[in-house]
Amino acid sequence: MNAPRQAPGPTPLALYARSRAVPVTLAALVCAALLTLWAASVPDLFLDPYRRVPLLSLAPVAGSAAIGTSLHVYGRDLEDTAVRPWWPRRLAHLLALTALAATALALAVPGNAQLFGSVGMVRNTLGAVGVTALGAVLFGARASWMPTTLYFSAVYLSAASPHLRDATVLAWPVQTGPQHGAWAAALALFVPGAVLYAVRGARPEGPRG
Repeated sequence: MNAPRQAPGPTPLALYARSRAVPVTLAALVCAALLTLWAASVPDLFLDPYRRVPLLSLAPVAGSAAIGTSLHVYGRDLEDTAVRPWWPRRLAHLLALTALAATALALAVPGNAQLFGSVGMVRNTLGAVGVTALGAVLFGARASWMPTTLYFSAVYLSAASPHLRDATVLAWPVQTGPQHGAWAAALALFVPGAVLYAVRGARPEGPRG
């Protein structure tokens, strides 16, 4: 009598995604994109792109916070003692979710690149994820959203000042799309954040770190 066949177990990729709560992160990104699309469809925002500044500040923060939750490590000791290095997986994980978030949020806010449209949304998403990745390394994944939220909130609340509004590098989240200084600032946060997270991983938290 033949023994019953056992159902195949989950693949390593599925286990990795489950351990990092990637399905929940993807659902959160979809919700953020849908809410952004709904908010951007308000007639006042569609006709007056300059009124999209709050949207271009809040949506990337929400997207980066969702990504930050997936950076938590449940078995840091296993990663540190693994035969194969983990940094390529961490980097691929962060880049894939960042690309998805930037694309989804950019498609939710169409518009002229010279104004507050999809180009600015991509830039702000990259910068927000970079700050969040740095926060995960320094403070842990659960608190990774705090530096991003504090920085974006401070810049947005201070944007009324003409001196700060004209400071492209410092106030890059509230700039329109194509400014080179704003893009340089965002990339200067994203690249080191992504590299540092890939190399170091998130800071261990609690007994499961």
